[in-house]
Amino acid sequence: MLRLKTILSFNYIYYILIVLSLLIALFKIYIIKYESEYDLNNNQIIGTITNIKKNEDRYIITIKGKEKIIAYYYGNINLSLGSKVLLKGELYYPNNNTIPNSFNYKKYLNNHNIYYLMKVEDIKILQKNKNIFYNLKDKIYKKISLYRLTSDSLKAFALGETNAISDESFYNYQRNGVIHLFAIGSTQINLIATLLFIFLNKINIKKILKYLITIIILSIIIFMIDYSASVIRSLLFFILYSLNKYYDFNITTKNILFLTLFLLITFNPKIIFDIGFQYSSIASYGLIISYNKYNNNYFKSLLYISTIATLFCMPVTLINNYEINLLSPLNNLLFVPLITLIIFPASILTILLEFLEPLYFLLIKFMEYLNNLLGSITIFNIIVPKVNNIWYLVYYLLLIIFIYSRNKLYLILSLLLILSFKIKPILDNKTYVYFLDVKQGDSTLIYNKKGSILIDTGGVENYNISNNTITFMKSLGISKIDLLLITHGDMDHMGESVNLVNNFKVDKVIFNIGEYNNLETELIRVLDNKNKDYYQGVKELNIDKYKLHFLSTGLYNNENDNSNVIYINYNGYKFLFMGDASTKVESNLINKYNLTKIDFLKVGHHGSNASSSEEFINSINPKYSLISVGENNRYGHPKEKILENLSNSKIYRTDQDGSILIKINNNKYQIYNYAP
Repeated sequence: MLRLKTILSFNYIYYILIVLSLLIALFKIYIIKYESEYDLNNNQIIGTITNIKKNEDRYIITIKGKEKIIAYYYGNINLSLGSKVLLKGELYYPNNNTIPNSFNYKKYLNNHNIYYLMKVEDIKILQKNKNIFYNLKDKIYKKISLYRLTSDSLKAFALGETNAISDESFYNYQRNGVIHLFAIGSTQINLIATLLFIFLNKINIKKILKYLITIIILSIIIFMIDYSASVIRSLLFFILYSLNKYYDFNITTKNILFLTLFLLITFNPKIIFDIGFQYSSIASYGLIISYNKYNNNYFKSLLYISTIATLFCMPVTLINNYEINLLSPLNNLLFVPLITLIIFPASILTILLEFLEPLYFLLIKFMEYLNNLLGSITIFNIIVPKVNNIWYLVYYLLLIIFIYSRNKLYLILSLLLILSFKIKPILDNKTYVYFLDVKQGDSTLIYNKKGSILIDTGGVENYNISNNTITFMKSLGISKIDLLLITHGDMDHMGESVNLVNNFKVDKVIFNIGEYNNLETELIRVLDNKNKDYYQGVKELNIDKYKLHFLSTGLYNNENDNSNVIYINYNGYKFLFMGDASTKVESNLINKYNLTKIDFLKVGHHGSNASSSEEFINSINPKYSLISVGENNRYGHPKEKILENLSNSKIYRTDQDGSILIKINNNKYQIYNYAP
């Protein structure tokens, strides 16, 4: 034991272990690589149900067979956690993100060792669950689902399921810099452990039994919340910390954290990609090395802790969201005790005591009000574009030097480094035209250092598709949309406009001609509240050294034909955006304007037979034709006849090619795409 204590006392060992674990992880991930136990030919999968979610008319089932698979089943069936089932259906690959720098679902699943999704045709229960822990978990989930007012909140705060939070609330928690509190981790684990210790001390249990009972109870809790990475890290840290204390190894808290990370990364290398693990580990490291700098004053100490946690978590936030809130430390002063000491315990109590739900509902409403109120204060939010991650390593180096030296110059340098990233877009002389994949809809971003133009926003009924667009635009460093052009008032062209206006400063909005419909009226109401300018029936606009021409051929009796048809000649390259204008409008355009040799045609009406007539296409003779269309859409767009009409041009389709980028540099251009 003495020899072991001597070995464990050497600090450099723990640094070696961390470096070694990272090297092993990178070797396994990028050199050896992971391969699935299944392939597309597997149409029958046997496994144990580990998670069930009911989403409107479908079940989302996670089963563990040879590996985890997420299955989708439409229909009614009585399923329980822990049951062994046979799934019959079709395996398919999850898609990559088709909008750059946005959430990549395929990568997210692969990092959790899930390589296939399954469209289930039939489910057969082979064996009902007999596991006591699965039974307990199943009862808790089913009980929570019966709560009329707070079901989603209980899932979020008691079980760590952040996807149960509404998009608006989640975005505000994110914007307020407190989203990390939803990753159940060290704070909640420490709270539970402390309460258990207090109880066990009162009944005079032996020290070793006290630790064992606490570890067992914490392990059961972790099982209930699906072994999230941040909780596993917290539990393993607690176990090692307890062993260190019991056997008096005298390992420093920092080295216990390093040992914890070494074991986790070695066992599961892909855990390094888990955002909850990143937040939990980095914040813990920052707080541990800052421990002896805490002030005796409670509020000063809490503010210092909040500031340190914010500083250390900042790169993780920026790498994923490209936005920071300077009020995050103050926001955490409110939300840390609120969530940790009130909401989290209240969630557990409400699950146990159903009659507490009305009181819990009031607590949640108060917190959401506070969250939305603070989220509406955007003046302190700073958007930072995507940069090479090496710069964040430099940031951490400066921050750690500041912690140890107490020289504020290094803190100032670290913050100036973050702010310097905002210079990146200013130094870029290129112009970027992104035809964004917004499924069955239209949205095009034209962007350079002089400003940004967004033509349409896309939109789908009962589904928020603009989060990826918002994240993408922030990754470019865009904090303002100089011009929002609405070709016409259909959902698939402007359905996300209010959401975008609420997330970005918008200077001007241009509507098409004709009467305003309900969607347009709603957007106008928001614009009036924000004192923003909007116009209708514009003929042309001067933008920098080029013009936007709105090609009007008169007022029609339908919204599609009243679409803004937009022509741009930029550096000699001709762009034509057709909205949903029909063949009737196309004929009038040929007669009224001299449209020839169009370089880039944004194909009208998603490739519908109502647009892109052979006469019109032959007249404008496009070099490239870009069709914005949803995969396997119910309309069958684009139609074969239209593809034939466009066959003399190079065709790009968002359903097959993802978002398409045209990068213009002086008199040269390059085309890229972001395939599913």
